[in-house]
Amino acid sequence: MYFCIVNDINKTMDEQLKLDNQLCFRLYTAARLTMGAYHPYLEPLGITYPQYLVLLVLWEKDKQPVCDLCKRLFLETNTVTPLLQRMEKAGLLTRTRGKEDTRQRIVSLTAKGRAMQEQAASIHESMHKEVALKLSEEKKMVPLLDKLIEELQKLNKK
Repeated sequence: MYFCIVNDINKTMDEQLKLDNQLCFRLYTAARLTMGAYHPYLEPLGITYPQYLVLLVLWEKDKQPVCDLCKRLFLETNTVTPLLQRMEKAGLLTRTRGKEDTRQRIVSLTAKGRAMQEQAASIHESMHKEVALKLSEEKKMVPLLDKLIEELQKLNKK
């Protein structure tokens, strides 16, 4: 997989190594700017963007093992665990031992974590208005990004 916008093998090495020719840089920049754009919406809730992602997963399906959250978020346990600890201290969730496997930790929303869903309900719509992507553009981007994620997952498993 060639992870660069310039994919013409006739381009010079200098041209290929220009920052503006790196798709990875555009994705990195878009991700950082996205997280920054969410900040004004998440700050009143007292949560960070990664914490918001955890809540989104738990609002879809409560009471999940940590390993399932990690898979869903494409994150390692050592990244998610401190995040969950901070959220537990904030009273948004609890972590309990699994019934079948006591080594497993089950993450569940508290009443405060569930109530936050209502507070956060307008965030998606607000961001959609702010970004000003047409629905047709968004519909084109999603499958392309899904394909990129799929290919990168294969690459990372090697």
